[in-house]
Amino acid sequence: MSQKQTNRTVVTIGLLSALFIGALDSTVVTTATTSIVKDLQGLSLIGWIFSIYTLTTCVTTPIFGKLADLFGRKSIFTIGLSLFLIGSVLCGAAETMTQLIWFRAIQGIGAGALTPVIFTIIGDMYTGEQRGKVQGVLSSMWSIAGLVGPFVGGYFVDTISWRWIFYMNIPISIISFVLVLGFMHEKFKKVSRSSIDYLGALTFTISISSLLLALLTGGETYAWDSVAIVVLFAVAAVFLVIFLYIETIAKEPMLPLSLFRERRLTIPYVLGFFGFCIVAGVTIYIPLWIQNVMGLSATLSGLMLMPMSLAWPFASNLSGRYMFRFGARRFMLLGTIMVACGALWLFTLHEGSSYWNVIGLLVLIGFGMGCINTPAIVTIQNSAADNMRGVATSTNSFMGTLGQTVAVAVFGMLFNRIVVEEVPSQMAAGMHAIFILLVAIALVKIFIAGLLPKASKVKAAEAV
Repeated sequence: MSQKQTNRTVVTIGLLSALFIGALDSTVVTTATTSIVKDLQGLSLIGWIFSIYTLTTCVTTPIFGKLADLFGRKSIFTIGLSLFLIGSVLCGAAETMTQLIWFRAIQGIGAGALTPVIFTIIGDMYTGEQRGKVQGVLSSMWSIAGLVGPFVGGYFVDTISWRWIFYMNIPISIISFVLVLGFMHEKFKKVSRSSIDYLGALTFTISISSLLLALLTGGETYAWDSVAIVVLFAVAAVFLVIFLYIETIAKEPMLPLSLFRERRLTIPYVLGFFGFCIVAGVTIYIPLWIQNVMGLSATLSGLMLMPMSLAWPFASNLSGRYMFRFGARRFMLLGTIMVACGALWLFTLHEGSSYWNVIGLLVLIGFGMGCINTPAIVTIQNSAADNMRGVATSTNSFMGTLGQTVAVAVFGMLFNRIVVEEVPSQMAAGMHAIFILLVAIALVKIFIAGLLPKASKVKAAEAV
């Protein structure tokens, strides 16, 4: 193995380490919420531990993606991991719930840089078939974190303290720093500060923050028709229009609108948005179905989500390995059809359904999502110019997060309209309404996937 290959392998391990702690964070914190509330006395604010992290991650992801194109991947990765590490240390040391929420915001900002920049660095280091294989491994990190997170979180909470779910990020972050900064050699021509689209970043932040605040607080903190929610949606709309205008005249637009004129980019973005809408619905309401309709324990409901977490990385690696032989379009179409079949199967659930039915549909949906994600990322990176690969990749991450956030709000509103009392019959009716909506989304996904351009001549560097 040459020195260059050795360096590339070491950097990849460092990137995997950083991605793993970022992916692990959301699942491990969920396990510790009860202990956090007992210690910090802030039950009314507990939802903001997750909401603020989602908000800051979603807002900063495209911004860091563009900065990585302007100033290099290595420097933005360093900033992102540093912020994530500082936020983790501060979260572990928090003395009040308010402090913890502010420190989670810092963590979320750092996470906004980690995921897109890591995927972009891999896209730079590897080409052709290797890119698909490694991106498949990266995509697997989320599912592995979903499996490991509850056990890691439970261990620290039961044996030491909830604070160590944040402190454990310190040694892994240090290892990642050493491996990436010590072995990654990047040649990059930085641009002048005058090229930065400050106004675009500002208006984007205001618009998306207002939208997410409305979605995260609507129906819970405030009624959907309250003045606060209406104002937030209005602000989001006004600043979105201003942002789009700024992007048409900016020298280096924060989010180049040309990305959305290319079908090889736009279609995977839309598939990601609707795909994660379905994932959000499944991960939230399947456990509710298992506990409230099937009458099984909370532990079993958590364990029954594991088949999806196992099928997803398996399919990600499989599609990444063979997409250049059979074409990314075929994998994305296959995955979309499998997710739709899983959604239809979900719709057929009734009170007498066995847990094998649930396991079967979760495997189908997980496998389908794995067949979509890796080919989508590789297609996006192959289709974007080198100087736009960072923002193109980060936009994909942004669309997935936005899809989950929108879905949670819409599904929650629909569920609350139907379920007046927490009795099994009403709970089942509420969830069936959501399952119908999931089928509709899945059918829309099939139509969108059909719009993927057909490849006339497939080269080693082109996967569609």
